[in-house]
Formats: sequence, structure tokens, C-alpha cells
Amino acid sequence: MADVATVFGGSGFIGRYVVRRLARAGKTVRVAVRDTEQALFLKTAGSIGQVVPLHAPVTDDGAVKRAVAGADWVVNLVGILTESRAASFQSIHVDAAARIAAAAKTAGVKRLIHVSALGADPTSDSRYAATKGEGEAAVRAAFPEATILRPSIVFGPEDDFFNRFAAMSRILPFMPVIQGASRMQPVFAGDVADAVLAALLSDVSIGKTFELGGPKVWLFVDLLAYILKVTGRDLALINMPVPLVRLQAWLMERLPGKLLTRDQLRLLAHDNVVASGALGLNDLGLSPMAVEQIVPDYLTRYRPGGGRRAAPQAV
Repeated sequence: MADVATVFGGSGFIGRYVVRRLARAGKTVRVAVRDTEQALFLKTAGSIGQVVPLHAPVTDDGAVKRAVAGADWVVNLVGILTESRAASFQSIHVDAAARIAAAAKTAGVKRLIHVSALGADPTSDSRYAATKGEGEAAVRAAFPEATILRPSIVFGPEDDFFNRFAAMSRILPFMPVIQGASRMQPVFAGDVADAVLAALLSDVSIGKTFELGGPKVWLFVDLLAYILKVTGRDLALINMPVPLVRLQAWLMERLPGKLLTRDQLRLLAHDNVVASGALGLNDLGLSPMAVEQIVPDYLTRYRPGGGRRAAPQAV
């Protein structure tokens, strides 16, 4: 059993779930992050001194080596959805992944979990997906025994998927639909964290890749309709012409926040579901939670009246 676990990106959306699982399992957890102030809230996830925020930017060789020194387990959760001057897909998904894997191997780390994404493919027309695939290859080259987890869209109270569209439903006169026929298999953040811990505890997972999806495959347009139903918003779903959306994305890329990018449009054109025959949550002894079991509770605040009155029931 490991005594020390280092979690890169531990203060992020999935990271906070992973840190809590590891602390609950009795491990000393180093939360390796760029900004330790943003990770202080995790100290209450364990006993005094059990969860330790550590300044360790994944672009810094020395910091990464210090973060993994003496650790038995390492988990890499670092990833970005859009690029910036400070962080590119190449520097985060490929170079940093390789740096962490190489440092973990040199330090004698017993287990490495690398969290990638469904659709990771070096040949993809999306730079996000392509660099995720290149990162997986870099990890395998440096640390062949690593376990790779590829989650679909991850949901939970802090997510940027259901929350984003629910927020849009409060201010827009209709709900725009882009690539509505694309298929998705949303997976609960808690299930992803459980998969990380299960993989760390299982020798069967060594050197394997697991694709993580929820129990149901949705069309994107059906997910949007479900969000409107749960939030009690009676809006029309309007299909948006791809050329127009591509132009809008080009313009948005030049604004702070990058709400939509052309690379995200390319990614959205592909299905995001577990491949037939792939190892998954069931192979780790886990049963995934459904969207319907989790999402309504945290979308309540987007209902008319701030959730003080129930959403109308669908007929």
C-alpha cells in the first residue's frame, strides 16, 4: 500500500474528488498545483497535515521532480480546454505529461495514473484530441506500466458543461444547438475519482487503458433538452449553421475567456462515447451513476425563482 500520493492538478474539478478519495484511503496527499492558495480548501479533506498543497507547475522540471520524490503513487489530471499564451496544448498535454511520467519513473514511483480524454488520437483534426493522444504515447514511452483513463464529458456540481448551458438558458431567447446529433456518454466526477483509486489498488490495471462513460449514451441535442426540462425553461432548440458558428468561434477566440473555439467545434463533430470492447468502469468493479441521479440537484439554482419553486413536469 502506498503512503504518499502526488496529484498534479489536484485543485481542479476532478482533482478535488480524487484528493478526497485518496485521503479517505489513508494516504498522505501532495496536491501539486501552480497556485497553492487555490488548493488550501482541500486541507480539510484529511486530518491535520495529511493533505499538503505543493507549488509544482508542470512546466518546471525541478518542481515536478520534487513533487514526485518519495511518492509511491502519482496521478496526473492536468489538462486545458483552450490554449493561451501561458499554456498550449503541446506544453500541457504532451510535454508536461512526458515530464511527469519520466520524473515518476526516475523516482521509482510504483503506480502512475494518467487521466486523458475519450477521443484522444494523434491523428485527430482537433488539436485538443491530437495532443491528448500524443500525451498518452509520451507517457507510455516513459512509464510503460502507467494506467491511462479516458473519461467522456465529466459532470458534477462544479462542472463547466451542464452549468454553462443552464446559465445560458436564463439569458438567451432560445437554446442554440451545434452538432446536435453528436453522441456523448457523460460520466460523474465521483466515478472518475473512484476509477483512479480502483486502478491504483489493482495490479490488473497496470499498463492498461480504460474508457470511462456513464450508463447512457445521449445525443447532444437531447442533453440540451434535458437541461431545459430540469431548469424549467421553455425555450426552443434552434440548430445553428456550422459556417456561421465557425465564424463566431473565430471572433470569440480573440476575446477574453474564449467561450467557443474552432478547435472545440472540430471536437464536437466527433462522437464522445466508449468504444466497443474497451475496458471501462465495470472492469474496475464500478457501476456508473446516471445523469438523472446527480444533475437535477445542482441545476436547481437555475430554475425560475432560483429554485424556490419546482420546475414544471414534462407531459
